[in-house]
Amino acid sequence: MKPEPDRRGAYAHFQPITTRWMDNDVYGHVNNVVYYSYFDTVVNTYLIREGVLDIDSGTTIGLVIETQCNYFSSLSFPDTVVAGLRVAKLGNSSVRYEVGLFCNDDDVAAAQGHFVHVYVDRQTRRPVALPPALRQALQALVVDRPER
Repeated sequence: MKPEPDRRGAYAHFQPITTRWMDNDVYGHVNNVVYYSYFDTVVNTYLIREGVLDIDSGTTIGLVIETQCNYFSSLSFPDTVVAGLRVAKLGNSSVRYEVGLFCNDDDVAAAQGHFVHVYVDRQTRRPVALPPALRQALQALVVDRPER
């Protein structure tokens, strides 16, 4: 059963993302696969800015093991996408990120979804406990499931 779209107040962190001409497909809206790049952008930008993701030499990295998206209304160039981010579940070595994509100033999500990262040792690719600084940065994004 398809969920109802969230409102902005259901998210803890926001990041504007400028759409690009190439994001549109032949139907005149952002192609579905691009939405996942927006998910990646908001999560990884947050982690880098918080100083808990070193993409070049960090010993712990997050691997996506699950992803999903629901689409409610179209986004298209030259819209600005405002990506809302929250953490729905924070485990020992995993985290479920939930993302809402809002068109310009809209209060209701055009799309929303999630992905789950399992954090692993960069070399062995074996799961590891979330480092304390990462856990602290993620804890700031934890929100209860929104009431609709």
